[in-house]
Amino acid sequence: MKKLILFFTVILFFASCISSRSTIKNIDDNAPLPQLSKNNTFVITEYSKDKKYGYDKDYPINIFYYSTRNETINQERFLNALAGPKGEKLSFTKRESCCPFPTKRSEMGAGFLDVYEVKWDGQKKPVLLYMNIYEKGALKVPVGFSLKIIKSIMP
Repeated sequence: MKKLILFFTVILFFASCISSRSTIKNIDDNAPLPQLSKNNTFVITEYSKDKKYGYDKDYPINIFYYSTRNETINQERFLNALAGPKGEKLSFTKRESCCPFPTKRSEMGAGFLDVYEVKWDGQKKPVLLYMNIYEKGALKVPVGFSLKIIKSIMP
């Protein structure tokens, strides 16, 4: 009986954590699917002018790419296309998952944002970026970042 009560308490807890309405403001189901470069990174051509893009849980980087079953490769494809503000090489680590929201693109009917800590040489404080693997949106370079310059090797 105690296990049954505990089970229902846990279910009630998780159900109360997920709002029936999403607070994410930048979902765009009409956004084109990202293209891959020869280096297996996403091709990003736009710079965001919105200081909240990626830095705020309501404006995450929506990296949906065909399937949510391989979430880390898509996050890596995005982050590996970026560089620090002066072209510095980035290092990144997934810190946590947070901020549950409803989505039709998950078997559970809910998704979580992933929070990545991003660092580069000379940086005073690491940057935290919110990433969403469940929804689509235009991929842009967040404010304070640049695109990685790919050096080609001449034969």
